[in-house]
Amino acid sequence: MQADWVSAVNQRKSTRIYEPRPLSDTTMANLEQFANNLKVPFEHAVKIRFFKADPNRRLGNTMKHAAPDNAAFITATDLLSISKAGFVGEMLILYATSLGLDTCWFGHYSLAELERVMPHLGPHANEPMPAYGYGKGVVPGERAICITPLGFAQTQGLRLMDRMTGSLMSFKRKPLDALLEGGVTEESLPPHLVFALDLARKAPSAGNSQFWRFTVAPDHKTVSIAMPVGYKHFKWAHPNVDIGACACHFWLGLLVQSIDCKVTLSEEQERAVWKFEIN
Repeated sequence: MQADWVSAVNQRKSTRIYEPRPLSDTTMANLEQFANNLKVPFEHAVKIRFFKADPNRRLGNTMKHAAPDNAAFITATDLLSISKAGFVGEMLILYATSLGLDTCWFGHYSLAELERVMPHLGPHANEPMPAYGYGKGVVPGERAICITPLGFAQTQGLRLMDRMTGSLMSFKRKPLDALLEGGVTEESLPPHLVFALDLARKAPSAGNSQFWRFTVAPDHKTVSIAMPVGYKHFKWAHPNVDIGACACHFWLGLLVQSIDCKVTLSEEQERAVWKFEIN
């Protein structure tokens, strides 16, 4: 099932307050069908699971009013698997956006509450749990790297400042030239790369920090996406999730132009590096 990916990228915003309205059976069926048939240009073991949140219990520390319907992105906790979860998860989030739904990446969820409403820890369920998220570093088994609500933003009763802040945070973006490495400028790039990189720079990131950097080969045939060497977010433990989401946007930018590419992912200097070799 396809979507208007460009419109979804331009419309997606992070929503933290939701109406208590559940999704229709048709919408849930479309989401499940998309998740079950999702094809991406690399091998992965990311699982997408849908679950219902308990309206009387708090799932995330920043979610004032949770959505009834949610999705979790589950995989191993090594660096590359986490970045793949960002790519795969962003595909679902953009598809949900195309259906008119609101979403938000959450990694700071209550693990105990998530396990209660969506058992997923298996043999590790009886081990001590961190308060929020699955923990830090590589841990045994598969874990929910992040979750997202799937619902409808609540605007009635919100202060104008709250509504404006959410939109400004989601849509304010650094110029492309600020994200290009090696002295490359937007003006020096061919239009098809400018288009794809423009979609990439609109990817979501923790605190809207936009820490991804783009390296373009002199022949314009290879593009790499990664965070700066040694980058550490002051609060967000999984910046490689955001790098995966950014890579997803870039790949979709090529896809909608019918441009084929080979996609590889590697670990370099303790960071995920996505490389796109354009045919």
